[in-house]
Amino acid sequence: MYVNLIFLAMFIGYSTGIAPIVSYHLGAGNTDEMKSLFKKSRGIILISSVSMCLLAEVLAKPLSAVFVGYDQTLFEMTRHAFIVYSLSFLFSGVGIFGSAFFTALNDGTTSAFISFLRTLVFQTAMVLLLPQIFGLDGIWISIVAAEGLAALVTVVFLLAKKHRFHYL
Repeated sequence: MYVNLIFLAMFIGYSTGIAPIVSYHLGAGNTDEMKSLFKKSRGIILISSVSMCLLAEVLAKPLSAVFVGYDQTLFEMTRHAFIVYSLSFLFSGVGIFGSAFFTALNDGTTSAFISFLRTLVFQTAMVLLLPQIFGLDGIWISIVAAEGLAALVTVVFLLAKKHRFHYL
């Protein structure tokens, strides 16, 4: 959980930092700049997502050792869990950015809907469902699936509202 928060802080920081710039250009009617910001943000989120996933995979062993190095069985379970869980970083940036982006566009309803689905509905549903199918690994896979679903919903909203806000 601690490591997850450190990794997600990058997405949260970027999304929070760019929001006032997006709002400014929306209000000013700078559609070319909106398109440019959105294109650059897509690239940053994509590169960051892949980089964080790879970094987490590489650091799974030493990071697990920091927290549970005192027990070999727990260490192996934690290392394996972190490797599976790290796949969620491929998707989490999309939902985090999408929610902040819609807030910046003064579309709080869409932002709240994405956030609510991402943090409560999808995670709860996957935690209840996937362990029944995959056993213990289902717990770790559930976050990956929830973030993937949230990313999918975010992309649907981004495509559906592109003409209203002129960012694509």
